[in-house]
Amino acid sequence: MNAGTAYLCSAGGLLIAAAIKAWALRKNPRDPLLRAVTATLVVGALLFVTAAPPHLAAINALFGVPNIAAPIVYSILTAFDAVTIVLLIHWRGNDEARVTRRQTRLCLTTYALVVLAIWTLFAWGDAPVERLRDLDTYYSSTLWIREMVLLYLAAHSVAAVTMMVLSWRWSRQVPGTLKGGLLLITAGAACTFAYDLLKYTAIVARWLGHDWDWLSTQVAFSIAGFSAFLIAGGFVLPPLGQGAGYRWRALRRFRRLQPLWSEIRPEIPRTSPPPMAWWQPVEHRLMQRERDIFDAVLRLTPWFDRATGAKVYALAMAEGSESGRARSEADACVIARAVIGKGRSAPAVAPELRWTVSSIEDSDDLLDMSDAMLRSSRVEVTRQSAALAEPRA
Repeated sequence: MNAGTAYLCSAGGLLIAAAIKAWALRKNPRDPLLRAVTATLVVGALLFVTAAPPHLAAINALFGVPNIAAPIVYSILTAFDAVTIVLLIHWRGNDEARVTRRQTRLCLTTYALVVLAIWTLFAWGDAPVERLRDLDTYYSSTLWIREMVLLYLAAHSVAAVTMMVLSWRWSRQVPGTLKGGLLLITAGAACTFAYDLLKYTAIVARWLGHDWDWLSTQVAFSIAGFSAFLIAGGFVLPPLGQGAGYRWRALRRFRRLQPLWSEIRPEIPRTSPPPMAWWQPVEHRLMQRERDIFDAVLRLTPWFDRATGAKVYALAMAEGSESGRARSEADACVIARAVIGKGRSAPAVAPELRWTVSSIEDSDDLLDMSDAMLRSSRVEVTRQSAALAEPRA
C-alpha cells in the first residue's frame, strides 16, 4: 500500500466515525459533547487527507511556495489537538457550565496562538528545498524551521498525554462498551505519543550527526495510521455497542413475551393493527406486543378469579418460591382461566371476588408471568380445569 492510499484509508476510517456521530448530532444539535466529538473526527480526517505525500506536493504546487504544505498540515494537526482537549473537557464534565466554557476558551485560545506561531516561524525561516517525507529531520538544524517543527510536536505531545491519562482514568470508572471505547482511545493516544517520540529521536539523531530518518519517515508513519483507527474505533464503539446492546435486550424481551402474547391473542381486537413484520425495528415490535398485552389484560379483568389466584399463590409459596415469582405464576393462571372463560361466554366474576393482576406493573414480573405461561404445570392444570368447567348461566 503506497503512502497516499494508507493516509486516505486512515481518513476514511475517521470520516465513517464522523458520519455516525453527525447522524446522532442531527437529533441533538445542542449537545456540546457530540459537537466536540464530530469536530475531532472531521479535523482528524482532514489531517490525513492533507498529510499524504502526493497531496503535499499538490498543495506546494498550488501555492507556488516550497514546503508551504508543512505549516498547513501542522496547523490542522494543532487544531486536531485543540478539539481533542475540548472533547475531553466536555467528556470529563463539570458541575458549573461556566467553568467548562472558560476551560474551552482557554484551550482554543492557546492552540490558536500556537497556529499563529507556526506560521510566523515558517515566514521567518528558509526552506527552499521541497521535502515531502523528511522535512522534520532535513530542516532539523535550520533556524526558525526547527523551532516550528518542535513547537507543533510539543503541542501534539501535550494533547496525546492528556488524552491518554484522562481516558485511562475514566475507563476505570465505567463498564461495558464505554470502557472498551475509552481503552481504545487510550491505546490510540499512546501510539500518538510514540509517534512524537520517534520524531524527537530522529531529530536529535540528526543533531548528533546520525541518520535515523527512517524512524520518522517509516515507523512513525505506520503508527500514525494505526493510532487513527484506534481512536476512531474508540469514538464509535460506545454508541454502536450501546445501540446493539439495547436492541439485543429488546429482542430477548420480545421473545420471552411470546407465550403470554399467544395466550391473550384471542382478546386482541380485530381492529387492532396486525403484528409488525420481522424486519421492522424490534423496539417498535416490542412496544406493540406490550400494548397488546396491557389492552388484553384490561379486557379480561372482569373474568379474573380471586380463588384461582389465591390458591396458586399459596401453593407456590409453600414450595419455596419467592413472593414475586409466586405472584407472577398466580397471575398467569388467572389470565389463562379468564381467556378460556370469556371465550366460552362464562359470566364475569363479581367485583368483590376478582383477582388483581399486578405482574404487568413490573417488567421483570411480566417476563416471569410469560415464562410461567410456557413452563408452569399449574398453568396447564388451570387450563384443563377451565376447559372442563360447565359455563354458568
